[in-house]
Order: sequence, then C-alpha cells, then structure tokens
Amino acid sequence: MSCSESKTGAPNDYHRGTDRPRARGVFLGTAEFAAMGLLPSIAETHAVDMPTAGNLVNLYALGVVVGAPLLTVLTARMEKRKLLMGLALLIVLGNAGSALAPSFGLNELARFVAGLPHGAYYGAAGLVAASLVPREKRTQAIGHVMLGLDAANVAGVPLVTWMGQVFGWRSAFGLVAAGGVLLFVLLPLVVPTRPAEKDASPLSELSAFGSMQVWLTLATAAIGFGCMFAVYSYISSTLTEVTRLAEAQVPWMLALWGLGMVVGNTAGGWLADKSLTRAILGFFVWTIATLALFAAVASSVWLAGLSLFLVGIGFALVPALQAQLMDAAPRVQ
Repeated sequence: MSCSESKTGAPNDYHRGTDRPRARGVFLGTAEFAAMGLLPSIAETHAVDMPTAGNLVNLYALGVVVGAPLLTVLTARMEKRKLLMGLALLIVLGNAGSALAPSFGLNELARFVAGLPHGAYYGAAGLVAASLVPREKRTQAIGHVMLGLDAANVAGVPLVTWMGQVFGWRSAFGLVAAGGVLLFVLLPLVVPTRPAEKDASPLSELSAFGSMQVWLTLATAAIGFGCMFAVYSYISSTLTEVTRLAEAQVPWMLALWGLGMVVGNTAGGWLADKSLTRAILGFFVWTIATLALFAAVASSVWLAGLSLFLVGIGFALVPALQAQLMDAAPRVQ
C-alpha cells in the first residue's frame, strides 16, 4: 500500500478521499442491517418462523466471509475506483433480488449475493483513505470511511425499517438497490484513481494468511462482531417482546445504536492512532461489558436505549482492526 502525500505530509486530496466515503458507506451499511429490523415482516410474508428468517442474516454474513477474501484476491491488480464501482453493481443486484424475490429460497440467494461485496468494498475504501493521509492519521481516515456505516444506522436503517412497516419490507430493499445505483454514479465523480501496487498479485494477497497476527486479528473481529450481530439480528423481536415497545418505536432505538457508532468511530480512530493495541483491547472489553448490560436491562425502555447506544460505541473496533491488518500484512492491498 502506498501513501501519497504532499511535501508537508498532508495529502492534497485528503478531504476528497476520506470525507465522501462516509456518504457512500450509508448505502452499504443500510444494505447490511436492513433485513435485521424487518425479520418479523419477512417471516410473515414467506410463512416461515423467526429462526428460519434469521437465515437471511446468516447468508448475508456468509456472503461477506466468502466475498471479502475471494474478491480481494481476484481483483488484486485492479484499479481501486473501478473495483469499488464493480462492487456497487453487486450491491444493486443483491438488494434488487431481495425486493423482487417470490420465494424465501430466492431471497436467501439474494442476501448471499448482497453480502459478497461488503467486506471487499470497505477494505478497498479503507485502503484508499489510508493511502491519502500520513501514517499517524490512517486509523482516523479509516474511521471517516466507516462513518458511512454509522450514518446508515442513525438514518438509513431506521428509515428502511419504517418504510418496511408502512409500505412493506420489499420497498426497503428497493430503496437500498436504488441507493446502490446512486453509489455507482457518484464513485467516479468523488473518488481519486488509485492503481494497485506494481507487485500486487493474487499470490501476494494470499500470503497474508501465513501470518499468525492476521489470524489473531480476524479471530478478534469474528468474536467481537459475532457477539454484536447475535444481538442485532433479533433486535426488533427483543424490543417488541422483551422491552414491550410498539413496532413503530423500534426505528428510534436503532438510531440510538447508530449514534453510538458515530461516537465510537470518531473517538476510536483517534485513540487507535495513539495506541493501537491498547485501543483494540479496550474496545473489546467495552463490547463484552455493554452487551452484558443490555441483556440485564432489556426490559426497561430507558436503560435498553442507553445500553444500545453504549454497544454502538464498540464499533470503534472496525477501524482499529483494519489498521491492525495493515500492520500484520503490509504487502497486501
């Protein structure tokens, strides 16, 4: 990975490379979380129970797991802006498929396709952002990219959850697909070209898996975010059945989670640039504590809302772990 800087150490196109990815990440983040707030409605339409409907979340996650390494390896020599545009088309295809799926099986397939570009997109966008700033600010730059994910949870997910409740869940996926089209159009206008390194190759990408540090970082991400998504996947059911909220109030609670993510990514990027290892450990312990708190207070509306906000702060792990992977596999794009 390269770092294009001016003579003063501050890249001339820093703002062009790291501010606007926030907006682009809104569509992808909304695509990720859209199904979670709408599982009860989707289950009713397809005449399946809630555990079965949860497969839509699992298959999206499986798409992320398969797509992130596979697409990264296959596109190692690809110019980064073109890569991001190609991934945007996959976002459109997957979410349009969910909006139109006549059966639960086809909806499962569409969710898997929608998940394929997720990890590769954020990985590529994070690398582009990090390459535009001095090393001591790279985690903050990655955090700026992830602010799109935060904005999705503050506005995008509550919006599509509300739309799904009022107009039907298919309208929510249709809106995300339309956002993917807009993403495809905006990318060449706001993202600078960033060619791959001259020695980039599928083999160099795969070499990262020979590092124990890479595996430890991935394990940390799997455990930390696995715990978070185990809660988020069934957050609507929990809030309506345990907290006893009306369905119309669920989007507001989702927005509190998103606000926590904004705080976490903003402060977390700065803390990680000061001490990466301590930040990762601290965020991990924070996640454990706040998830335990939510389990204990979920029956109280006010305490549940506060705990969801605190859980959201734990998403500060995202830019920190991305920076850790860059250190563990410096030759990887």
